[in-house]
Amino acid sequence: MRQPDQGALVLGIETSCDETAAAVVTAGAEIRANVIASQVDLHRRYGGVVPEVASRQHVPAVLPVVDTALREAGAGPESLAAVAVTRGPGLVGALLVGVAAAKGLALAWGVDLVGVNHLEGHVYSARLEDPGLAPPYLCLIVSGGHTDLVWVEADGRYRLLGRTRDDAAGEAFDKSARVMGLGYPGGPAIDRAAAGGDPEAVPFPRAMLEDPSLDFSFSGLKTAVVQFYRRARAAGKEPPLADVAASFQQAVVDVLVKKTIRAARETGASRVAVVGGVAANSVLRRDMAAAAARAGLALTIPRPALCTDNAAMIAYAGYHRWRLGHRDDLSLDVRANLPLETGAGAAQEPAGAVANPTG
Repeated sequence: MRQPDQGALVLGIETSCDETAAAVVTAGAEIRANVIASQVDLHRRYGGVVPEVASRQHVPAVLPVVDTALREAGAGPESLAAVAVTRGPGLVGALLVGVAAAKGLALAWGVDLVGVNHLEGHVYSARLEDPGLAPPYLCLIVSGGHTDLVWVEADGRYRLLGRTRDDAAGEAFDKSARVMGLGYPGGPAIDRAAAGGDPEAVPFPRAMLEDPSLDFSFSGLKTAVVQFYRRARAAGKEPPLADVAASFQQAVVDVLVKKTIRAARETGASRVAVVGGVAANSVLRRDMAAAAARAGLALTIPRPALCTDNAAMIAYAGYHRWRLGHRDDLSLDVRANLPLETGAGAAQEPAGAVANPTG
């Protein structure tokens, strides 16, 4: 078992949904390579990700993506400390492809295997962007499948403060974009369509803003978009797309920003990170930056390439778990609804983990 050091290299593999990704990252947060084979064009014709199709596409792509990442990084198996891989949450079939590949490579190369929670990867994407960011801090994870406010107590230690009670923000973007006729993926499509639109044109609801909890709800907003279009079309009208997109986008952003700032006030946080695919949204980045500045908060939002699913964040999260002594053996399995650990997490050996699974 290699010992932790600042020169350690970790290979990350990410296949939780429709991106086949591999990256090589150093202990010092340097991204040596970050390779992604996207399936977006394939799934666009279906209006969203088809799980079985995504799983099958990962199979022929995963090893060539790993080879490309190693080549770009100028690294060989002998220079790796560990192979880190997403084990959940995500699509079961897609996760299985990545985990199977990681097990085979770790065994063949004689390096450690580390399973990583996809959400923890997003948390660490902020640390890749800003290596000076250190716990404790508040983190908003906002993506297609999750909208969570998390207190990052320490490496591997998290406390859930609030989460969506129904649709995630990214899910609301995708479903509303479909109603607007914008296709998939909905987040970038709405962001583009909203340019020049009036964000106050349509009074869409801001759910749970007055609720004392830090939870979110976006299903009502999605329903409001559907009903708005039904009423308009029944009256023989087609609403201005830019205005509808801008109004919907602003409704989502207002809730995310206000809840995050309130959470910072209640926890006494001085630093805030916003991560996940929706963190690439231009209005969220703008409004969160303005609100954080008014509240005197230091804000970290990763560059857009690190907001969406990628393997660099998995490699870096894997490094920190490895540094804290976490090792997985070849019984490592996937879990579609894997929660972000709220206890000691990576600081403790999980059941079934061994000190050196690959000998």
